[in-house]
Amino acid sequence: MIPTLVQSLSQNIPIAVLEAVALMTFVAGIGWILGRRSMNHQIDTVQMEIATKQVELDMCREGKPKPFKKPDASKPFMPDPFLVPQAEKNTEPEPLVEPEVLVEPTIEIPLDIATFDAIPGLTSAIAAPVFLDEPDDLKIIEGIGPKIEQILNTDGIISFKGLASTSVEHIRELLQNAGTRYELKDPSTWPEQAQLAAEGRWVELKEWQDELSRGPQS
Repeated sequence: MIPTLVQSLSQNIPIAVLEAVALMTFVAGIGWILGRRSMNHQIDTVQMEIATKQVELDMCREGKPKPFKKPDASKPFMPDPFLVPQAEKNTEPEPLVEPEVLVEPTIEIPLDIATFDAIPGLTSAIAAPVFLDEPDDLKIIEGIGPKIEQILNTDGIISFKGLASTSVEHIRELLQNAGTRYELKDPSTWPEQAQLAAEGRWVELKEWQDELSRGPQS
């Protein structure tokens, strides 16, 4: 039995060797073909890039813009630097433009009017007072608080000079019209105090106000 087995193996070894050699030859051929195709693809890619760069170089020399190139998705987008054309300097001086002066429309009021309806644009006899003087702090006057100052301002009395030229009777009338809360106020000294303040006689005004604060001495 052993001689028969040895004879069978001696006959199959050459066949196995031939099959192994054939298989190795086939694998080597497949590898060579694949390597050749990969090398050809890389060569084609390099040649394409060289041709593109050559075209860009020629156009750059001729002063022509670069052809559009599809960006590579695998690389971050970087815009090409560009130059902003600078405007030519104008050596001539620019003409001076005078600013437009806006003139407000004026309304002429006739001197012989009998009613307020005759004044153009005036629909009511009650109008906002026109202040000609610089406003002063009327609360400096002894007896005048914020509410009374507002009452006087509404009547157009906004300065020491205006209060000094206002009669005591008119001030009493304003206080009476403002309500019973202000009827008990005594404005008899307000014009005189305002006259001292308008003249800048603050020391005399302070001494007088101290006397008014103390009240009449018994």
